[in-house]
Amino acid sequence: MSYEFLQHYWCFIVSLLGALLVFLLFVQGANSVARSLGYTEEGRRLVYNSTGRKWEFTFTTLVTFGGAFFASFPLFYSTSFGGAYWLWMIILFTFVLQAVSYEFQNKIGNLLGPKTFQFFLTLNGIVGPLLLGGAVATFFEGSNFIVEKNNLVDITALTPVISRWANASHGLDALLNPWVLVLGFAVVFLARVLGILYVMNNVNDEDIRSRGSVRLIGAAVPFLVFFVAYVIHLLLKEGYAVDEMGRIYMEPYKYFNNFIEMWYLLIVFLIGVVLVLFGIGKTILKKDYNGGIWPAGIGTVLAVLALLLCSAWNNTAYYPSTADLQSSLTIQNSCSSEFTLTTMFYVSLLVPFVLAYIVYAWRAIDKKKLDKEEIKTDHAY
Repeated sequence: MSYEFLQHYWCFIVSLLGALLVFLLFVQGANSVARSLGYTEEGRRLVYNSTGRKWEFTFTTLVTFGGAFFASFPLFYSTSFGGAYWLWMIILFTFVLQAVSYEFQNKIGNLLGPKTFQFFLTLNGIVGPLLLGGAVATFFEGSNFIVEKNNLVDITALTPVISRWANASHGLDALLNPWVLVLGFAVVFLARVLGILYVMNNVNDEDIRSRGSVRLIGAAVPFLVFFVAYVIHLLLKEGYAVDEMGRIYMEPYKYFNNFIEMWYLLIVFLIGVVLVLFGIGKTILKKDYNGGIWPAGIGTVLAVLALLLCSAWNNTAYYPSTADLQSSLTIQNSCSSEFTLTTMFYVSLLVPFVLAYIVYAWRAIDKKKLDKEEIKTDHAY
């Protein structure tokens, strides 16, 4: 195994975790439309109990995604998580609110009332996907940071800092870029699409399923508008390329060229898009079909995986700097040592067993469809 292989391998693993995280945002998406899916209080509790079975998967994947980035590409971790900390702290805060809200919304003695915690779930359902989508967009649009590796050998510096944010916004400035918001809202509505499809599949309630078909159209249309607009923008924009000496330069149609030169990623991306459209279309057109979450979910993972790899492979800077072009991060200049990546490679061989356990646990949790009788038990949210 060469060092170059290990760099590309861990880029793939991190991208796969990111793609799985986007799929698992169906929890946030369903919570954001819970009040319209479940017209009554009983209906809303059905939605919250449906997503309450899975919120741990989303939160765990988010933490694992960050941990994998820290271990394999530590300079990205210190630059983004350390520099753009307001962005990431808001994301984490809304996820913590989500966990608290599930447990306390219907507890006896809840002074704030169920509606307050349900509002927190809705807040997480909108802000979480929006900011996570915006964070992904910075892989293509760039962020405002500076990397100075020479600080490591500066004997005058008591606490050498390699990277720093170039302004005081610490990540929130990314939201001033309209294209960051376009991809962010695309992820918000994609999460809603997946959330509606999941609830329709998981909840045994005809009223929710019938309302879900209508709400699905309302989420799918803006998702397609935002998503298509961003993909067109991405294929036509300049990208951050890396030459043989490691210097960063702007290349016209870089991401379009990446898809052409890495044709296998283009195929994966197109298959993913087709599966998402199939899951949406069949659910809308066929009234007795409620399995759209599976083709749409698999399609989401494939499409997002291809996009993330397109941002990093083929001599591309995956975390470009708008403050100093040469500070942009690539999988070569931001990765861990060869020894670390090799050691983690062997550890990663356990991942299939973990995935098998997740599949087993998922099937056990969903063995019986959620109905109104179950929310009357002591284990209901």
